[in-house]
Amino acid sequence: MQKRFLGTSGLEVSGLGLGTMNMTGPYGPPQDPREMIALLRSAVERGVTFFDTAESYGPLENEKLLGEAFESIRDDVVIATKFGFELDPASGERLGALNSRPEHIRAATDGSLRRLRTDHIDLLYQHRVDPEVPIEEVAGTVKELIAEGKVRHFGLSEAGVQTIRRAHTIQPVTALQSEYSLWYRGPETDIVPTLEELGIGFVPFSPLGAGFLTGKIDLTTELDATDFRSSVPRFATEYRAANLALVELVRGVASRKGATPAQIALGWLLAQKPWIVPIPGTTKLHRLEENLGGADIEFSAAELDDIAGAASKLQLIGDRMPKSFLETTEG
Repeated sequence: MQKRFLGTSGLEVSGLGLGTMNMTGPYGPPQDPREMIALLRSAVERGVTFFDTAESYGPLENEKLLGEAFESIRDDVVIATKFGFELDPASGERLGALNSRPEHIRAATDGSLRRLRTDHIDLLYQHRVDPEVPIEEVAGTVKELIAEGKVRHFGLSEAGVQTIRRAHTIQPVTALQSEYSLWYRGPETDIVPTLEELGIGFVPFSPLGAGFLTGKIDLTTELDATDFRSSVPRFATEYRAANLALVELVRGVASRKGATPAQIALGWLLAQKPWIVPIPGTTKLHRLEENLGGADIEFSAAELDDIAGAASKLQLIGDRMPKSFLETTEG
């Protein structure tokens, strides 16, 4: 597995990370913990060093999985987690929307450290920008946690350009985590140029469009009510015919290159910038192995231009998240 640096921070990680959210939901019921711990360790054996979690995944249970899986090999992995939602510290029940007050950041960090069975968090993200707390206070608090040795790097998630710039002046931002894929290319306008200017890495979540770009979802697919995607507008049955045109485009490229659609989608992202590190999620070993093959896909400049040109002609329909989620994002 190739390695990459997240911007100019010096934080080196595997070229592809592993998003662990769905191990405890929300694309269906939680998976068997024993099986997920085995999968996490299998990822390490295959060269993955970068793992993404959050206190709100599960909630709380996701971090516990990583803690058990990695306690004995802690120095071999880079763990990223997130704070920012108001959760009951015992049950994990969401008590409110956002909370990035300094005292809450500290309490959340201590809780994450306990669940992860570690003395430090490699990369600590603010999960969503809290409009009630100046980003300078957030960055300043994380700066203190870094000085104390509890945290090593600071990240933001779904933040806009001005927030990134303001935070970066207080504590250098190592990485931004936001959605980016062939299905959602919004960051290319302002976010990617800003990250390049400031030397900040980019960690795209949903690099496979929450599974859509793999080609496993068609017009007949029925999403279970427990599946988060059933509430996402772009997955709505009435929009799928239009959106499946992108899947056909990816499938055609995959056929020509002897790869799978998932590998093409991931390879395309890796080809955009050397400091981009996608974090596809999976709960299955064969999908993990398939995704890792995306790191071996190479594109010529002409191929990238052809893909971009063809994709730009498609009319993709539907918001990328439910309205309630989009209200917590910037830009």
